[in-house]
Amino acid sequence: MNNPTVVDRFSGFYDNWILKLEEILHQLLHVSNNHHLFTEQDLQSLISKVTTHFKEYYTVKWSLAREDVVVFFSQPWLTPLEIAYLWITGWKPSTVFKVLESLKKDNLFGMTEEQQRKIGELRMRMKMEEEKVEREMERQQVAMANSKIVELAKLSGRATWKKHNNGKDHDEMVQLAMKDVFGGLERIMKTSDCARLKTLKGILDVLRSIQCVHFLVANITIQLRIRQWGNNCHPIYHSLAESIQSSNCKI
Repeated sequence: MNNPTVVDRFSGFYDNWILKLEEILHQLLHVSNNHHLFTEQDLQSLISKVTTHFKEYYTVKWSLAREDVVVFFSQPWLTPLEIAYLWITGWKPSTVFKVLESLKKDNLFGMTEEQQRKIGELRMRMKMEEEKVEREMERQQVAMANSKIVELAKLSGRATWKKHNNGKDHDEMVQLAMKDVFGGLERIMKTSDCARLKTLKGILDVLRSIQCVHFLVANITIQLRIRQWGNNCHPIYHSLAESIQSSNCKI
């Protein structure tokens, strides 16, 4: 069961974080459309503001995950559509390279051959990071079927299991076993978050300041629109469920 305290605390933080992200997007759009009015220092200041905002998200996330990491694998503060696109509690690093591919078609964005080479190298490194995280997640899932977990599951189904394993209480044994599980999930979550942060930093380090602004506009817009579409789709879900029930469909 989700920890209501962690859910409430992070939900409140996330709502405010999204509101600030929307404000930042408006600033980015203004600069993107009127970049000739801004100095290099202005651009760098705005980019720094964005990265600081992103770091705040992960700082709070990691802090609360120490209390209840499992909730970040379900994230009730997100819409079902947002959850459908999650990769190990967040966005998949390789997706942002698709955003860059789209921007490269715009002549105003224009990347040099050197930039494209560096982005290509970064893309390969991050692909390897993704595969590493996925292997770790697979090992974590397989570990749920190890002999200790299986034995505890068997004991839980018996009528009497007050004392086992040299007098150690069964509930205590379960807590110890689950502590290892939760610790593994927290490590995997942080590893995937680090891959996201390294991808973002790597891209911003390669791009010129105005290119960073254009990239951030595109990337943040996608994130906010998916959330908006997810909220707007709720009535559709209810309508679909009602139509299935009324037609007595068997699924």
